[in-house]
Amino acid sequence: MTDNKTLLLPAIEPTADATLSARLQHKIDQKTKPLGALGQLETLALQLGLIQRSEAITFESPQMVVFAADHGIASEGVSAFPQAVTVQMVGNMLAGGAAINVFARQHGFALQVVDAGVAADLADHPQLQQRKIAPGTHNMCEGPAMSLAQAHAALQAGMDVMQGLPGNVVAFGEMGIANTSPAALLLARLAGLPISDVVGRGTGLDDAQLAHKQAVLQRALDRHADVHEPLAVLAALGGFEIAMMAGAMLQAASERRVVLVDGFIAGAAALVARALVPQVLDYLVFCHRSAERGHHLLLDHLKAVPLLNLDMRLGEGTGALLAWPLLQSAALFMAEMASFDSAGVSGKTEAPTLVTACTSLPPEGAFRLGAARRRNLA
Repeated sequence: MTDNKTLLLPAIEPTADATLSARLQHKIDQKTKPLGALGQLETLALQLGLIQRSEAITFESPQMVVFAADHGIASEGVSAFPQAVTVQMVGNMLAGGAAINVFARQHGFALQVVDAGVAADLADHPQLQQRKIAPGTHNMCEGPAMSLAQAHAALQAGMDVMQGLPGNVVAFGEMGIANTSPAALLLARLAGLPISDVVGRGTGLDDAQLAHKQAVLQRALDRHADVHEPLAVLAALGGFEIAMMAGAMLQAASERRVVLVDGFIAGAAALVARALVPQVLDYLVFCHRSAERGHHLLLDHLKAVPLLNLDMRLGEGTGALLAWPLLQSAALFMAEMASFDSAGVSGKTEAPTLVTACTSLPPEGAFRLGAARRRNLA
């Protein structure tokens, strides 16, 4: 890298381990079921075992972290909602009334909201971490969304947030009006895709609004046409919550935590994190495929197969927590499902070989003779 000299990114160990992988696969295959019958759940169990370096998958103190920030490009009219909704929704989360609060309570996740760059002053709250880089990014149609120093600071803040939380599994979400715009721009530049393919309706744009959004984002992409190095792309086209989330993902992976990735915005953070330290991908569980157009292409680019497809586009980390029971099921079938040996169940056998009882074929014509005799007898 050329522009991360002042930023120390955490070292991430790849999860690849041929010996452990063989043991895990053998354990999965010996469960009382046909080979591969649990489908993607088996792939998930293998990934979890490799992350935890164990045949016994356990989860401790699951954390839900929502990063919130505002975006200067909102002034271009790219969202159906006003920017003031960001701070209002953060207040709703801290009051316990958002969808992510409901699902965090349901599944036993401790919820933290991080002010990465909300365009308002937020009162102290036990579930709020004050990490504001600035009150929103700049309008990227006019210049970089943030300085390189701010991008570094956001990544570092995300790492610091993660270091302060317990547990071995973490889910990430976000809140920020207009944040599908930086997500689409990051995808377009880092994956080399045209704006027309990656821009979606976000909070519910109609056709005219969608066309306007595409035109605005094309202007932003053209404004930074010469920027291609990952950290420089993040600074020019990203958002504070996306940068902070990417840093948190890198730190979580370096600590061998299981990382639950939500939808399009969290996926964009994962894209940035993977560009910075490719090994992070081993630790990411992609939880759902959102209805946002670019998310499908982002998952394809990362060769990621999501666990759910519920046509959601809410964000906040909701898709990550809805997929959580699948991770629990993967851990439980590994721990509690009987093997063929322990249950005394016969495994699959080879198909019987067809063996003829005849040592030699009858002479030619014998069958025809028999047939003629039967006709005569008839």
